[in-house]
Amino acid sequence: MLAGNGVSFVKRIVVLGSTGSIGRQTLDIVRAFPDEFEVVGLAAGNNIELFLEQVKEFSPKHVCCINPPSGAFSGVEYTKMEDMVALDNVDQVMVALMGSVGLAPTLNALKAGKSVALSNKEPIVMAGGLIKEYESLYGGEVLPVDSEPSAIWQCLRGEDNEILRLLITASGGPFRTTPISEMDAVTPERALQHPTWKMGKKITIDSATLMNKAFEVIETHWLFSVPWDRIEVVVHPQSTIHSMVEFADGSVKAQMGPPDMRLPIQYALFYPKRLPNAMIPRLDTKKSHALTFDPLEPARYPCFDIALSAAQKGGTYPAVLSAADEVAVQAFLDSKIGFTDIAKVIDRVLSEHDSMPGATVDEFIEADRWATGRTAELTNGHRT
Repeated sequence: MLAGNGVSFVKRIVVLGSTGSIGRQTLDIVRAFPDEFEVVGLAAGNNIELFLEQVKEFSPKHVCCINPPSGAFSGVEYTKMEDMVALDNVDQVMVALMGSVGLAPTLNALKAGKSVALSNKEPIVMAGGLIKEYESLYGGEVLPVDSEPSAIWQCLRGEDNEILRLLITASGGPFRTTPISEMDAVTPERALQHPTWKMGKKITIDSATLMNKAFEVIETHWLFSVPWDRIEVVVHPQSTIHSMVEFADGSVKAQMGPPDMRLPIQYALFYPKRLPNAMIPRLDTKKSHALTFDPLEPARYPCFDIALSAAQKGGTYPAVLSAADEVAVQAFLDSKIGFTDIAKVIDRVLSEHDSMPGATVDEFIEADRWATGRTAELTNGHRT
């Protein structure tokens, strides 16, 4: 990797959530470019077996995981994520965690002036204003890894023109054409069968409810400082166009490619450079491709409007939205509630929330704690 003066340097990175889907694919990029990166720190959850393999392979100086086995990390410093991301010898942090646990390390990394490659939607959904404030105050930067915001970021690069619309594409999920009357009977197994993307369970269910797309609208609003009414979602079943930008003169730029997360991951890791990587699939122009667009059906995806309403209310409503969704989705996966109950539970929790201004980290954490507990009460062992 080249610095601005043409001198070669190794980018020193921390990967939070290294055993998850995005974390594993991030390490795929590191393997493809072994001379470009040094893995300073790794953090993971409960997949200890895989985590031990990663630690052995990449030899990080710092590790963090849930319930570490006694003596498993001899010779390696056990470091909390919030501290790991702020180390002097770290250039960039990949936040690929699930849920609100990513908020504190994201803020700490920004406070330390780090580059944050953000795959974890929840921090910016919960506290987008605070994240942008930290970015401005301390000199850190947020680089989107999520495919749709990354596509917008790529389309805006080099542009200094008025944005008329940001068009975020959605596959529509596995139930795009399922009769709405049959949605009550949807099982977790069916909901996990995404038609185009291979992702973790939580984000796959969020894609089926379109909560994931609402999160991307919120993410896009904060990342690019674009008003809510200039962000639209269009259903694009092929998942070939990842998002589009329409400018004031009517020109539309789109970022296209096969549905593979390694491309936006690599773009964030090497920004502003683009490097060839044989493991990333290419768009096959020798085959016939259909590119179709359909309007979003609000009745099919109630989570979408619920989420955007909460986001536009501001305060700590977005934190409650994020926490309630996390618990409700897990309850559905555990067969405690039905598929259509996800939206009902989230809406009820939001309606019961007494919002705080959302001016401090503590307020967001308290809102998350309350919503997590309340949603668990509503979903524990009975259907709504």
